[in-house]
Amino acid sequence: MKFISWNVNGFRSVLTKGFADFFDAADADVFCIQETKMQPGQAEFARDGYAVYYSSAEKKGYSGTAVFTRREPKAVLYGIDGKYSDEGRLITLDFGDLYLVNSYTPNAQRELTRLDFRMVYEDDLRAYLSALDREKPVVLCGDLNVAHEEIDIKNAKSNIGNAGFTYEERGKMTELLAAGFTDTFRYRYPDRADAYTWWSYMFKSRERNTGWRIDYFLVSDRIRDRIAEARIYPEVFGSDHCPVGLTLSE
Repeated sequence: MKFISWNVNGFRSVLTKGFADFFDAADADVFCIQETKMQPGQAEFARDGYAVYYSSAEKKGYSGTAVFTRREPKAVLYGIDGKYSDEGRLITLDFGDLYLVNSYTPNAQRELTRLDFRMVYEDDLRAYLSALDREKPVVLCGDLNVAHEEIDIKNAKSNIGNAGFTYEERGKMTELLAAGFTDTFRYRYPDRADAYTWWSYMFKSRERNTGWRIDYFLVSDRIRDRIAEARIYPEVFGSDHCPVGLTLSE
């Protein structure tokens, strides 16, 4: 089963920048996007054989997630126990044999003004995933807005304490992994450096590969032996993020 995840930083915008070409070439069973920045009906994209589920923020032009799937889910859930749907943060698809969770984790923002909110989200997400995992295996994907280890960021020392690389945020990722989840890319490539998924639009960051790895696929530990492929697609443009992928063997 093949999954793709991509923070598109505006779905309407990326549709004019080759999104359809990558979508078709990727040929994924499930294609998740984050930061759609749109309301229902503001973007038109459909493919034969795929159903689509959107979760849009109440605030226009902000946040939002969506999932395109050609495998029919048994159920689709939005948010976490009634929370976070107002920002379109999370969609869960129950495929019967596993759960797919698409998360756009809140950014702590400059001056860490949303760090406290972010910490609550992290705790809620970990508890939610752990509860799902007690029922069946979980695949979590999305922009998790944290570079976990120094290998996941180009300039680690100078970024300590900045949003996305605070000890608090990194610690929450450590807690999540310790709760029974595997970072699929690091599982396959434990020592691969200079592998990033986000680059600032400033200072020719992408051209120089001065980036951060903040987009992930995590899976329940008990299915990590099914990780056939974990990919980053830095050659795919259209957003300040690039897509990431996961293939699970049957």
